[in-house]
Order: sequence, then structure tokens, then C-alpha cells
Amino acid sequence: MLFSYIVRKLRFLYNYKPPLHPDASDDGVQQEKVAPSKVSDKLCRNLENMRSLFCNSNDFKVHSFRIGGADGVEGALLYIDGLVDNMLVTQGILNPLLEKPFANIKSLKTAELMQVLQQDTLRIAEIKEAFSLAELSSGILLGDTVLLLDGCEAGLIINSKGYDMRQVSEPESEVVVRGPREGFTENLRTNTALVRRKIRNGQLRVEQMVLGRKTQTQICLVYLSGVANEKVIAKVKGRLVRLDIESVLESGYIEEYIEDAPFSPFATLGYTEKPDVVAARILEGRVAILVDGTPFALTAPMFFIESFQSSEDYYLRPLYASFIRSLRYIAFVLTVFAPAFYIALTSFHHALIPLNLLFSISIAREGTPFPVFVEALIMVFAFEVLREAGVRLPRAVGQAISIVGALVMGDAAVSAGLVGAPIVITIAITAVASFLIPGQNDASSLLRVIMMVLAGFLGFYGLAMGFLGMLIHLASLESFGVPYFDSFNYPTGVQDSVMRIPLWAMLRRPKGIAYGDTTKGRFFIPPLRPHTEDEDTE
Repeated sequence: MLFSYIVRKLRFLYNYKPPLHPDASDDGVQQEKVAPSKVSDKLCRNLENMRSLFCNSNDFKVHSFRIGGADGVEGALLYIDGLVDNMLVTQGILNPLLEKPFANIKSLKTAELMQVLQQDTLRIAEIKEAFSLAELSSGILLGDTVLLLDGCEAGLIINSKGYDMRQVSEPESEVVVRGPREGFTENLRTNTALVRRKIRNGQLRVEQMVLGRKTQTQICLVYLSGVANEKVIAKVKGRLVRLDIESVLESGYIEEYIEDAPFSPFATLGYTEKPDVVAARILEGRVAILVDGTPFALTAPMFFIESFQSSEDYYLRPLYASFIRSLRYIAFVLTVFAPAFYIALTSFHHALIPLNLLFSISIAREGTPFPVFVEALIMVFAFEVLREAGVRLPRAVGQAISIVGALVMGDAAVSAGLVGAPIVITIAITAVASFLIPGQNDASSLLRVIMMVLAGFLGFYGLAMGFLGMLIHLASLESFGVPYFDSFNYPTGVQDSVMRIPLWAMLRRPKGIAYGDTTKGRFFIPPLRPHTEDEDTE
């Protein structure tokens, strides 16, 4: 019966057709008013078509004027109010057009007039000539100003972007003690410039495309030609080109459509809002995807170890950086397996607990009405609620709720006899350990519950099955054709996985993603003895 219900639902979804738009015909094709595609030589007709394209919106501005005196040519500037720099439009476009005396302007042909305007009149560096209304409307939506003249079958798209944007500041999601403090902003060109400042190389390629039928969002692919694998670049481009979606409001929209394992708890696309992290990954051979309107950049392919790495690891001394990175791996094991391990010990394998500790746990749990598995679920649920509340509320209120809520709820639950003190300590250790690996919060939260269920029913056998299943799943994952565990290969993977060897000993880029130029530098041994004056004369 359940199977037949599922089959009916799948058949319904397969045959489902969205309801027709009010302006659609019976065959499902929407009947829209399509304006002519080419620019006309009549200014009034072009203005009418452009107003129709923008539905006479209030922020769509048309400034009419005449150049060359009373017997001159009529013209118009078209732009979106709020997206352009009004001072630049006035001083760089309008004033030169009105102040310059044009002799016999009507005798000039379209090509000649456009050339005169671009080279001798307008005071703007970036000017593009367009012959279709689609190009003109796209330029206006991007914040440019369009110049149309009567008698000209072309228009000029003039760069005059001037909308408000957030300044470059330190990212809140990736705080470092040592290292660059600048982070990406919501402006695409600012983000590409931040990457250019890190990699001053002519082989750095920035390729732009537009996604989203309604939003027309600009994205950029950034990679190092000669270093990035051509197969990976082709896969990234191919998946992006095949996208037919309505809107792209954040990089997460793109991530869900192009990732390799959409139903896996582990991410197969990296993300960051730090330019130095993006630059480091590009130098290793990865491809970065920058999206207009969001400070988070995507990088592909992704390795499992990237969630345990930090940009600060490469700015600190290698021994300490390796120690901290080892702590992150231990923290991942604790946050995923600690509650399940406690459930398995106290429910199935009492003989493995030291006698004194077993007595302490029994005394602490005396009178509690729920089994250990239910206690752990209650505490894990309470922890997730508090963490989500701390993230979503304003910073001052969120911190207070996280700290006070955890103390009050934990103490009240133990005092009321609902849960035992040992499970509160276990969940507290789990919570603190999860803070060391913010990149794995999504996966660890889901895996924690799965491991708890397996341990609650099968003890250590279920825990072992869950651990092996997780390893098999991780080993089967790929990111754009590159194995997820490729970073553990010897010798290039081991040098920057669990441990970090000194930078002067990292000679090769990762084999799985680098192509062509795989050499980072020449082997170098720093001086191991005190500095002497003889070294200065050598």
C-alpha cells in the first residue's frame, strides 16, 4: 500500500505541469510583448520601446536634450536612478555633450558620429557601442548609462556605475589572529580586484557569465591558466552553462545545482569570504566562482581536509599549526561520536567502564525517568536550539541566550532529575568540540544523531557500522572528478593534511587538481646556525 502511494506520487510529479501564466496561451507559451530587437534610427521609437521594456518603471529615467544648438540632433540619456553616479553622468557625459560645439553634426554618418563622441567628447574611459535593445537594457540594469541620438541606429553604453556598496571589512565568519583582515563584499568587481591584488600574474583568468532568467546575476570564474586542470575547468563551465534557473541570489543557489553529491551531508564545494583563502586555492589549481551580490566565493574541487584547514595555519609556525590542526580532527571525532560512545557504554557495555566510574554514573542517573538514549536526544535537541538562537538573534542578545540558556537549562534539568549530570558533561564536550570545525557543522549535526540511533539499538556494533559506512561514503565521493580523499595521498597530500610541514619544504601542488605547472618552488633549507657576518659577504 505504501509502495503504491509512492508510485502514484512519483507519477504525479513526473506528469506535473505548472499552471499557466495569466498572459499565456492554451499551448502553455506565454504571450509577451516583444519589442523590436534592433535600435531604430528614430529616437522617439527607441524611447517608446525602452519604456515598454522597463514597464514605465518609476526609477527608469530618461533625460532628453539637444546637442549642436537649436538645429542640432536630439538625444536622450537612459539610466536607472540609484544605480548610477549622478555626478559622473553630469560632468562626464551631459556637460561635454552640451558644451562642445558640433559643426554640421547632421551631415555625419552614424559610425562617424559615434567615433567622435567616444574619442573626442565623452570623458568616460569605458564606452561600448551596441546595436540591439537587449544589449542596451542589460547595460542599464547593470548600472550603466545609455546614450541614444536621433538618426543613429546604435547606442552607447557608458560605464557610470555608482550604487552604494559595503566597504571592505573583516569577515565575521572567519576571524583570524594573524593574517589579512579584508573580506569580500557584495560587489563583484571589488571581489575580483581583491583577488588580483593577491595574484599579480597575467595568467590569472577572469571569465564572466550571466545566470538567472529573472535576476540576470553576473558571476565570474577565476583560475590560473597553466596551473588549473583543464578538465576541471571544462566541468565547472559545463555545469554552469547548462543551468536554466530563474534566479541566483547567493552562491548557495549555484552550489546546490552543480555539486557532485547533493544528498550527502558533506559539502563537495568549498566556500569562503577571504580573498587570501581564494588566492591560495587558486594557486593550488582550483577554480573560484564569484557571484555578484554575495561575499561568499565558491571553490572547486574540494577536499575533505579543507574543512579542517585555516588560513592562519600558514601564517603560524608549522609545529603549532600542526598541533592545532590535529586538535580539529580530534574535535570532529568527539562531536560526532562522543554522545553515541556514551550511549553504547552505559546501555550495552557496562563491563568496559571502570567500577568507580560506573558507580558514579549510576548514582548520578538514579531517579531519572528516561533511558540514556532519550536523555542524549533531549540534550542534543536543546543544544541545537540554543545554538540556532544564538546565531539568528542580534549579537548581544544571542551571546547572552547561548550562555545563560545553557547554564540555566542544564542545571535545571539535572536538579529536576530529568537527565543525569554525565550526559550534560558529554553534550557540553560535544558542543565545544563542534566550535573548532565550523565548516563541518552541517555534517556533524546530522552524523551525530545517526550515530546515536545506531549506538542506541546496537551498541558498539552499530557504532562500528556507522563509522565504516561514513568512511565508505567519504571514499566514494568526488568533487568535479577529483576523489574527496585525494589529499591524503603520499607524498604531496600528506605534507598538508593532518600535519603541516614547513612552507620551504612544500615543493609540489596537489596532484589531483594541479595541471602543467605543478612545482611551487625550489627546495630550500633555512640556516640552522646563528647568523654570522661571513654570510653577508658571500
